[in-house]
Amino acid sequence: MSSFSEEQEALVVKSWGSMKKDAGEWGLKFFLKIFEIAPSAKKMFSFLKDSNVPLDQNPKLKIHAKSVFVMTCEAAVQLRKAGQVVVRGSTLKKMGATHFKYGVVDEHFEVTKYALLETIKEASPEMWSVEMKNAWGEAYDQLVSAIKTEMK
Repeated sequence: MSSFSEEQEALVVKSWGSMKKDAGEWGLKFFLKIFEIAPSAKKMFSFLKDSNVPLDQNPKLKIHAKSVFVMTCEAAVQLRKAGQVVVRGSTLKKMGATHFKYGVVDEHFEVTKYALLETIKEASPEMWSVEMKNAWGEAYDQLVSAIKTEMK
């Protein structure tokens, strides 16, 4: 695990601070980007399978998207302080089991990373930089590494 620097932490904390109040909106945009890049990913979500509700209006997707976005951002914000990825309760084990059950593979994580970075770029355009992209990328990679450990 590579280290997460003080500078990276500051960039993540600052940008998350600006997105937090609209986390539901940004979470939904994040998931809509995932589905735009990989439409087949919709099949991995049981609550979308038989739904005729447009994605951007689906209440279950909105709730899921917000919780995933918030968890991802909160994990990134505390990464340096904790020295590792920390997610509330048994969530990391549960996430590993769920990702394993649904057959999540490296390509899925790559699409998700791209969608996350694009969402953060859109949410904080005035702060966006190569350094910020790298900071969020590193935080995401460490979260994915922790999830993959639980998938085994």
